[in-house]
Amino acid sequence: MMAAVSRRRATDDPAWAKALVIGVVMAFLALVLILPLAAVFAEALRKGLGAALEAINNPDALAAVKLTLITAAISVPFNAAFGLCAAWAIAKHEFPGKPLLITLIDLPFSVSPVVAGLIYVLIFGLQGWFGEYLVDNDIKIIFAVPGIVLATVFVTFPFVARELIPLMQEQGTSEEEAAVSMGAGGLYTFWRVTAPNVRWGLMYGVLLCNARAMGEFGAVSVVSGHIRGLTNTMPLHVEILYNEYDFVGAFAVAALLCLLAVVTLVLKTALEVAQPGMRGRGGH
Repeated sequence: MMAAVSRRRATDDPAWAKALVIGVVMAFLALVLILPLAAVFAEALRKGLGAALEAINNPDALAAVKLTLITAAISVPFNAAFGLCAAWAIAKHEFPGKPLLITLIDLPFSVSPVVAGLIYVLIFGLQGWFGEYLVDNDIKIIFAVPGIVLATVFVTFPFVARELIPLMQEQGTSEEEAAVSMGAGGLYTFWRVTAPNVRWGLMYGVLLCNARAMGEFGAVSVVSGHIRGLTNTMPLHVEILYNEYDFVGAFAVAALLCLLAVVTLVLKTALEVAQPGMRGRGGH
């Protein structure tokens, strides 16, 4: 009884304090989130909807959109498969090097995306470790689509794993042990027991991974070469247009990128509503 009273008193703040805290939060969101987003769309439509659509229909802009979607379409499934396998191994099994694997999964969170891009240039660039071999065999990685995909995979691969690891650890191994005791094999247990139990967390991680893949700038900027119409993703194309003082074109493409992010946010919210236990989990 006393504990219940203490909890009630701890959260029973005065009306003025609640109003102040809520007001500060809303003012902060308006300043750093709502106002900038509104400015993006306002600048995109400054010369009318026709000018914005014309900028988006530009061949270079369409090429940037296509490359962004291709990059996400390759990197997200790869990271989903890796994250699922890594989370299963970490949460369900004990093996030498497990702490090292967990540390490596978190590595992209602590390494600058620009540094990640430079790593791939060092390995696959013209003067890199494999540069001579790649040139002799006419294989292009840096300043080409493969390099962009590799850089995107590097910066996004923790998202799915980091959503699934705590979920699998919370579920424990009782269901898998029961399936094995009834004669089920390892792969059957994984696909029939483990995977269905984490499908919501997997979808949530995939959405976060996709959002980061489409919006990645730093690592992609280093390995892309900024070849217009060939290796520019949407964020890079926005930068080029802005540097050329084509503000309507830059903000039009940026608005399209924001719309893609909004779609991801809506799907994320829908998943949280469908599976309330996911809310607040994962830390991202």
